[in-house]
Amino acid sequence: MSTPPNPLIIQGGMGAAVSSWTLAQAVAQQGQMGVVSGTALDLVLARRLQQGDPDGHLRRALGWFPIPEMANRVLERYLIPGGKDDSQPFRAIPVPSVKPSQAHLELLVVANFVEVALAKAGHEGPIGINYLEKVQLPTLPSLFGAMLAGVDYVLMGAGIPRAIPGFLDRLAEGKSAELTLDVQGADRSEKFTTQFDPAEFLSGETPTLTRPKFLAIISSATLATMLARKATGHVDGFVVEGATAGGHNAPPRGAMQLNEQGEPIYGDRDQPALEAIAALGRPFWLAGSYGSPQRLIDALDAGAAGIQVGTAFAFCEESGMRTDIKRQVVAMARRQEAQVFTDPVASPTGFPFKVLQMPGTISEACQYEARGRVCDLGYLRHAYKKEDGKLGWRCPSEEIDAYLNKGGELADTVGRKCVCNGLLSNVDLGQVRRNGQLEKPLITCGDEVRGLTDFLPSADATSYTAADVVAYLLSEKNATCPTP
Repeated sequence: MSTPPNPLIIQGGMGAAVSSWTLAQAVAQQGQMGVVSGTALDLVLARRLQQGDPDGHLRRALGWFPIPEMANRVLERYLIPGGKDDSQPFRAIPVPSVKPSQAHLELLVVANFVEVALAKAGHEGPIGINYLEKVQLPTLPSLFGAMLAGVDYVLMGAGIPRAIPGFLDRLAEGKSAELTLDVQGADRSEKFTTQFDPAEFLSGETPTLTRPKFLAIISSATLATMLARKATGHVDGFVVEGATAGGHNAPPRGAMQLNEQGEPIYGDRDQPALEAIAALGRPFWLAGSYGSPQRLIDALDAGAAGIQVGTAFAFCEESGMRTDIKRQVVAMARRQEAQVFTDPVASPTGFPFKVLQMPGTISEACQYEARGRVCDLGYLRHAYKKEDGKLGWRCPSEEIDAYLNKGGELADTVGRKCVCNGLLSNVDLGQVRRNGQLEKPLITCGDEVRGLTDFLPSADATSYTAADVVAYLLSEKNATCPTP
């Protein structure tokens, strides 16, 4: 069997459920790489089932899961026939933990399987899944679930994913894997880990799985070189992401300096050395303001295999973003009013985080202050070593006194926003609080949001599809370049 060619376009793996299976499927049907977001898929599946799964797609995919009794337990635990009342809160799921219960492991594995299986249904195009290295606890069971569904690529950024290629090798062979946790305050000699054993999870023999290709999301040739030489397994390629891309950005090199608006200043040192990356002999894709036909040509001329595009797909018809938000953002782009702020402190991860400035969202100071500080999802919590030597968890976005009581520094709490709850609200999965208030959105996107009108199929259109994006991006390449 011949190896399929590298895609020219990778659809970005954006925020929780924005890169939904419907979006990834639509992109892959166009012959490019569709990518689902792997962030918080356990929560996404549980809340979608509580909304009643009105079109039946989740139940259809649960029927494909190779261990029916496991899928049925998830279904029985979370499905609300007809959906919950909109005024009622979602039922909670367990927060990520070092030793999750069997029930939580089942939810993690099944949720990742469902999202990938639905994305892959009905076509032969490539499907990837995107994870954040900073979100460590769910990683191993999530990878296993995606691999059970036959995911073609795993992409990971927001950290140094040195261990992931080796995990893919082990899980493909049905072997157990152990992930070393990043723990604040721990000595170098101390090791805190979380483990996943497919045989123990399945109570018997494990299937032999196809090892997906691994693409590391990086911002420098130094990191690319280190991963190529020192990762625990083979790194199949790189996504080279610039500072104008949406979501989390790598911080500037050197001491943090801010411009007059309070955004990080990036300079020449932050420009990746593409020649050095190309010399590693692995395919790479360029990301961050590459969402145009000319930029695709530029990337190919620079030796790249293609481009990764996020923002254009985030607001298309098939994305998981709320329809009302998509319409409002397209209208803002048409009026040239869409503004993105690279917030140096919003994310609990400590990475700069791009936030779209939009009324009614947490980007407004009044909305941020009115919300209060609640950390009840826990995906971006930090592990720390407690005085008794045991592992503890804290989040700079949680209630300040609670954070300080756990040994956190007051300065780390300033301006921190609850990214977890905000991103879930973006995709109509926001929690209803005790006071009856719905969590407000926190929208992230790249600087190219101002150019969304390029993808509209007509002058009076208010929306566009994933196919419109692909056709536009390939328009100049198809006219001027031979097929690779």
